[in-house]
Amino acid sequence: MIKVQNTDLEVFPLCLGGNVFGWSINQEQSHEILDHYWNLGGNYIDTADFYVAWAPGNKGGESEEIIGNWITKNKNREKTVIATKVAKLPARSGLKKSNIVGACEDSLRRLKTDYIDVYYAHCEDPETPQEESMAAFDLLVKSGKVRYIGASQHQASSLTSAAEISAKKNLVKFSILQDEYNLMVRDRFELSQAETLKNLGISLIPYFSLAKGFLSGKYQKNKLVESVRSDEVSEYQTERGWKVLEALEKISQAHNSSIAAIALAWLRSNPMVSTPLASATNLKQLQEIMQIVELSLEEILILNNVSKNI
Repeated sequence: MIKVQNTDLEVFPLCLGGNVFGWSINQEQSHEILDHYWNLGGNYIDTADFYVAWAPGNKGGESEEIIGNWITKNKNREKTVIATKVAKLPARSGLKKSNIVGACEDSLRRLKTDYIDVYYAHCEDPETPQEESMAAFDLLVKSGKVRYIGASQHQASSLTSAAEISAKKNLVKFSILQDEYNLMVRDRFELSQAETLKNLGISLIPYFSLAKGFLSGKYQKNKLVESVRSDEVSEYQTERGWKVLEALEKISQAHNSSIAAIALAWLRSNPMVSTPLASATNLKQLQEIMQIVELSLEEILILNNVSKNI
């Protein structure tokens, strides 16, 4: 287990994403993934009230409900770290105080718990003053319904202004940033957010750690892959992308490990990263990403050079 910077959270080195629960896999399949993750030592689960509103017939909150049912069945709430989010669900959009408080109650009900370990502002809300949003999060923390708060998809300037408001008003501060970061998408974090996070004492939990599955090893040059994200990874199917995959494959062979685990281990090598976030739709995928625990990666420079966005 590792300790998330400036928190008391003791978490597994890989956070399991719940964005596939109720979308590409049903509750029974989701519980199988969660069971195996738990049995392998995993304790950190990420979801959002918005998951998975985009799937036909869904309204949002399905992922939280599946996780809540699993926790109830296994009676392991106190040993599980749960993160969820507010702002993107159409019925609960934005970061107004009333919405944050109401959405939190909805999430607690679906998760079948009386507290959330990490509650994220899922995105920025330019229509709501940050002071109002931070005061709402502060209220939830002081009431015991939330332990820590995080920001997702926030610019460095927004993180800085939020920290200034919290300091001035003596309000709770963001402890974690969740944003896109992987071998194919580096610039936003490294050129903009990293220095701010270092100054503020905030750690990063990268999402799309495997570049929407492109870094999982299933994609190969001139090979058609059927996946719910196939269209989304077309932007990575470039000479740079194929070179990154080639390097990952060589390193994975040297470590007798999966390509996905190598890509995740590269993220873990960054001192600003607490735990990478990844999801799995079957046990094979889960076993591949869980290999990150056993890895001590020395080929960081190789991956840094081959993935440069030149």
